[in-house]
Amino acid sequence: MAPRPQSMAEALPSEKRIRETGEWLAGHNVKYILCCWIDLQGQPKTKPVPLSDWERLARGMGPQFAVHSVSFVPELGPADPDQIMVPDLDSLTLCPWDRTTAWVFADLWWSDKPYNLCPRGAMKRILADCEDKGFLVYAGVEPEFIAMRWKDGRPVKAFDDDLEAGEGLRPRRQAFGYDVEYSINSLGFLGELIDILDGELGWDLHDVVCEGAYSQFELDFGYTDALAMADRLVFLRILLKEIAKKHDMFITFMPKPTTGDWRSGAHMNTSMRRTTSPDTNLFESPDGWSPEVSHAIGGLLQHGGALTGIACPTVNSYNGLVPRVGGFEGGTVTWAPTHMTYGYNNRSAMLRMPQNRYCIENRAADMCMNPYLALGVTAACMTEGIVSGIDPGPPLNEDLYSLSEQELARTGAQRLPRNLFEAAEILRDDAFVKDVIGEQMHASFLAYKFDEWERYHQEVTDWEVREYLRLY
Repeated sequence: MAPRPQSMAEALPSEKRIRETGEWLAGHNVKYILCCWIDLQGQPKTKPVPLSDWERLARGMGPQFAVHSVSFVPELGPADPDQIMVPDLDSLTLCPWDRTTAWVFADLWWSDKPYNLCPRGAMKRILADCEDKGFLVYAGVEPEFIAMRWKDGRPVKAFDDDLEAGEGLRPRRQAFGYDVEYSINSLGFLGELIDILDGELGWDLHDVVCEGAYSQFELDFGYTDALAMADRLVFLRILLKEIAKKHDMFITFMPKPTTGDWRSGAHMNTSMRRTTSPDTNLFESPDGWSPEVSHAIGGLLQHGGALTGIACPTVNSYNGLVPRVGGFEGGTVTWAPTHMTYGYNNRSAMLRMPQNRYCIENRAADMCMNPYLALGVTAACMTEGIVSGIDPGPPLNEDLYSLSEQELARTGAQRLPRNLFEAAEILRDDAFVKDVIGEQMHASFLAYKFDEWERYHQEVTDWEVREYLRLY
């Protein structure tokens, strides 16, 4: 394991690597560099620089940022030092939407220390702590999203060729999920993504999926180490938006953009390896599942509410964590998790032990999450579960949607937080997660979320007007 840098000078790449990377960029006719750090919401931020400034950028002398001017970060003043980007050259890639531009992820430093509100830096620290305890963490994510377009100034589904409500007859239709005709209709957009993800980026793409909602898709690609997977997810969110623009569309990662629609999730699949056996999946044994997976699940369940507050981070996230919704095309069952429990291939539980791979699938996550915090906390919880031998109790392999409240109470399965406020309160009170991500990041993230809830809670919605305006 490489030693953790104690100063910014130790974190900088070597002069030889800076020079060789600059030659590689010039050889690929790159003109512009997007060096990106990550904010608390998981969004990349940058100041583009020309290739001529590459060496200054790589030496930590590129653009600096007054990120303390962003809301809900520490109250630093105008005389305080700015934050400095240190690019991680392992993350360098060409931008498939514009190959004259290269992308590299960066970690923020401040006053010669890792900046305590840099989520990517926090994840690297968390993973180093896991490694110190003897564990490596790997991850895969199942990103879902909806492709949309503008019609008369309104957002509508991009792949939905029937009349809208009120425009005429809208007959019963084939469900969009897995439909061959709609898969063919979507291949102009999806085919370009297949070529990029599998051929150009080498992400080991397995398939692209028409999901349950009209114009909803999922991409299934290979797993990698947890940090690289977090990088992939952030890069993918930008890539999808840029490719969609070429097809006169836009992408939303909002979990539930329309009432009665299927939720867009981003299931996190995680596994572990011992540092002494880096090529062996710790969760697999000659007889099937290993004993260690049970303790890893125990750690995740012990902090399941706080983790959900990070992995389902918006008001809208919780509209999808319900058992049934009327009016679905293709059924009424949501297939979404409702309780903090686990089971073998049980999709109604928060944690699923799949039948075709040895990993833990956390189904309470969506594409609005900050993947560095979500996967970082996941890694810490699994490691704590194994180190402390946390017992998760017996698996729950029944359909949770069909159990009565009395039956659920007997199982001991706790309900997932019902809204962002509940989740934020649980996250606020979880001392372990607070320690894992750091006191200041914990406080700043909660400030975002409580403010988001208060603004939402003060809004008068269309539902309230329809429900109450004439009733009372």
